[in-house]
Amino acid sequence: MRRLLAGIATVALFGSLTACGGGDDAGSDGPITLRMTTWSANEAHVKLFDSIAAEYKTTHPDVTVKFDALPFENYTTTVTTQIAGGNAPDIAWILEGSAPDFVASGALAPLDDSIENAADLVPAATALWKSDGKLMAYPFSTSPFGVFVNTDMVKTLPAQWTWENAIAAASAAAKKTGKQGLVVRDFDYKDWTNLTSVFRGWGAEAWSADGKTCGFDQKPMVDAMTFLHKAIFTDKALPAPGVSADFFAGESAMTIAQISRASLLKEDGFGWTLVPLPAGPAGDYSVIGQGGLGVLKKGKNASAAAEFVKFFTNEANSAKLAQFFPPPRKSQLNAETLAKANPLLKPDQLQDVVIDGIADGVVKPSHTGSAEINQAVRAALDPLWKPDADVPAVLSGVCTAITPLLAK
Repeated sequence: MRRLLAGIATVALFGSLTACGGGDDAGSDGPITLRMTTWSANEAHVKLFDSIAAEYKTTHPDVTVKFDALPFENYTTTVTTQIAGGNAPDIAWILEGSAPDFVASGALAPLDDSIENAADLVPAATALWKSDGKLMAYPFSTSPFGVFVNTDMVKTLPAQWTWENAIAAASAAAKKTGKQGLVVRDFDYKDWTNLTSVFRGWGAEAWSADGKTCGFDQKPMVDAMTFLHKAIFTDKALPAPGVSADFFAGESAMTIAQISRASLLKEDGFGWTLVPLPAGPAGDYSVIGQGGLGVLKKGKNASAAAEFVKFFTNEANSAKLAQFFPPPRKSQLNAETLAKANPLLKPDQLQDVVIDGIADGVVKPSHTGSAEINQAVRAALDPLWKPDADVPAVLSGVCTAITPLLAK
């Protein structure tokens, strides 16, 4: 059913949108309510978004902005289904995996005239969000992954911060405390794209740069997944399938997450630190997750939405958003600026994980037809999450499943 819905939504939106008219509020009178879909219901995030919307309303009294938080797992499918059903949001938070579909579809209104000081944007941060040189969505969150460590459970980090040593430390902490070791947040044996934060350490890629050739059956991926399988089922360093653990509730020794999650830490909680991803056999690396802000042409209030995006992304609000969402602005990507917005994080942590990570990182996998591809990968990977799995055979099966999809 999930695949069917994803397919229907994708076909309905990306197959027919360019022939459809969009919303036009240019001649509307009276109050306007803008709806912006997000995937985060985090209290701190919502509070910040609401404060920006409230400030906007002081100069635009007829405009009310409502943030519609949708479940992360089915976020993109829900948004595309809404659009196909004639209930398009005015503004959507777009995940990097579905960026190629949205950007190429004609679903979004160009934002070049709706971004303050666009010359300040880092080219590498905007590359995924452009079509024919036009900026189709603003990457307001360009956030590398790091490792949060519970220093009450892991007293001393290994001198050599490698995947081998990190897994050994996680395994030892789990065995000693009876809690979990390392959690790849939001993976939960469902969203395989979050494993990019692990397998990139082996130089593995889900598919080639041109998106046409599957990489799951190649040696780097086989080696990475073999390591991960052993870490789960032999070393007991990661929660087994069906086991949940929340680092921020003190239930695991480490978690891979972005700095936006720091808001979940409590002042009276445990000791913690934030470090970069461990080095893998391919050396040091960084993986970036992005969120783009797009104005939907089919929304009821497209021009008013573009005006709010201009305000939401201006330099002042970009600095506020930097508390959770590292900005794409060159002028703000420095430890001093980010430290002002992130009092919980030390300048050296921000430098090592965020600033250096953006400079050297690779964005999580993205491809046209991402909903169908992601579901196919997830289904084909299911046999891997068993103690006696044949790792090379399973990964070969992933390529069998997705190669026809990559060619579309």
